[in-house]
Amino acid sequence: MSSKNFDAIRTAVIANKIDGIVREMTNTLLRSARSAVINSARDFSCAILTADDELLAAAEGIPVHVFGAQLQAQALRAAHPELREGDAYLDNNPYVGNSHAADHTILVPVFVEGEHLFTAVTKAHQADVGNSIPTTYHAAAKDVYEEGALIFPTVKVQADYENVDDVIRMCRSRIRVPSQWYGDYLASVGAARIAERRLKELAAKYGVETVKQFMKDWLDYSEKMMTKAIENLPAATLHNTGRHDAFLPYLPDGLEIDVRIQIQPDQGRIYVDLTENGPNVDCGLNLTEATTRAAVFSGIFNAIPTKIPKNSGAFRRVLIDMNEGSAVGKPQFPHSCSVATTNVTDRLINVVGAAFAKLGEPYGVAEGAVGVGAGYAVLSGIDRRSGEAFVNQVCVTANGGPGSAHADGWVTYGVPCVSGLMYRDSVEVDEVKMPILYKHLRLVADTGGAGKFRGGPSFELAYTPKADPVTVIYPCDGQVNPSKGVAGGSEGRTAEAWLEKADGSRMKLPNTATVVLNPGETIHGFDASGGGYGSPLERDPSLVLADVLERWETEDHARETYGVEFVKTETGLAVDEAATSQRRAAMANR
Repeated sequence: MSSKNFDAIRTAVIANKIDGIVREMTNTLLRSARSAVINSARDFSCAILTADDELLAAAEGIPVHVFGAQLQAQALRAAHPELREGDAYLDNNPYVGNSHAADHTILVPVFVEGEHLFTAVTKAHQADVGNSIPTTYHAAAKDVYEEGALIFPTVKVQADYENVDDVIRMCRSRIRVPSQWYGDYLASVGAARIAERRLKELAAKYGVETVKQFMKDWLDYSEKMMTKAIENLPAATLHNTGRHDAFLPYLPDGLEIDVRIQIQPDQGRIYVDLTENGPNVDCGLNLTEATTRAAVFSGIFNAIPTKIPKNSGAFRRVLIDMNEGSAVGKPQFPHSCSVATTNVTDRLINVVGAAFAKLGEPYGVAEGAVGVGAGYAVLSGIDRRSGEAFVNQVCVTANGGPGSAHADGWVTYGVPCVSGLMYRDSVEVDEVKMPILYKHLRLVADTGGAGKFRGGPSFELAYTPKADPVTVIYPCDGQVNPSKGVAGGSEGRTAEAWLEKADGSRMKLPNTATVVLNPGETIHGFDASGGGYGSPLERDPSLVLADVLERWETEDHARETYGVEFVKTETGLAVDEAATSQRRAAMANR
């Protein structure tokens, strides 16, 4: 970046305008989509790319969605070298650049004065994509054929702003909720067209050459910021591992994840080696290249305590080496990547972020809660109110976030791949859209991984059908291998789920389950929680007191785990400073 030509004020103004366009896209899609997983849970993302396939802006886009969108744009131009104004393309191909088949991506090339200047991208997780079973997370699929989804490798869905009806009819004839899908499709295209309009207005206001200069400057500036952040890190070689739970009979020993990181501050570069990971597995837990890259970038951004624009400029300073045909790398056709956005991606984000904690404070994070369990299940059945089939993913869970060197874990973290950027469903909206009834949703005290900064707590939920059977499908990790603490912090709690029969008896459910929930039966979910950062004995006693008063912690657990003693005063509970010092000294000497 040449300081002579760099206009900092102009760059900041246009960068914020571009972010504003992405937020307008987001608001459009959120308010106009039909599926609750989109319009209630916000399981979608929007982004703007440059014409030469670099991620320019994603605002609050979900990392696992947008950190690989540039690969989809590359695939688009390879398949369609003669892009035209008015075109729109549908892509969900996991073998080239997409996240998984359930994420339908709309790509719109934006032309200004006849020149392709941007590509607008919307990516939304669909309620159904025609899988062989009614879920978009088919963990047991041995290959893409058993998975069953329609695959669209950057297929044209609009020409001259008009739908290509053949593609629309293909989707409507195969997807279980065709009208719902079509509404979501229109919302996605509409959001991309909003971006097209606003980007044309931006170019008209500032001029094409100024906008081109901005794009170069913004990406170069982002690269410079990332370079400086890496230059401030200590030189180090880090190695960390993690393990996805066993998944019988496909992965009896689970799936090990191996990450080797070289921090090279003299070169302003981080090198990440994933080549020690094993081959593709014969189920739906394989990553795609996009989700592998997104997980690495997410883990690094979580671990470095500085604010860096999240775009292709910053990505230039991270080199990732991965194998073809690897479960943690690039998939080989026809292996299924049905669950590529969550389970193994979440573990990889955790392993990368936690590796940096070996550098000591203020670097790294503990592991965040994993587990797309009962609170993230895909529900399906027949709704007697309409007589029609319904399919939708619920997103009512919380899953505790990781403790860091600066703060406690976020309560409504979700899972590492979304890092708190999705919404939790409205209970009322879910109960209107689907024939279910929630019995309770509640946080659970004493569950967050203890630490100087603790992990977010576990969350418990329960729901039941109103009148007719409901099929519940989920692929939960985290029931065996908990989220790890770092730097002396404690691990989080594991997840679990159980089925309560009409007679009150309970049966524990496996980590990946398909359950037909009959009237009178209830499914219960218990989320994993986040790991802690630093020794619990270093936690500020005033924070422990606040946790007790807010009922995040019980007095007994606070005393036994954090070594904090309390005394009752006229104004309420208070920390007994002298007794706390004595107790902590005794605990430290055990």
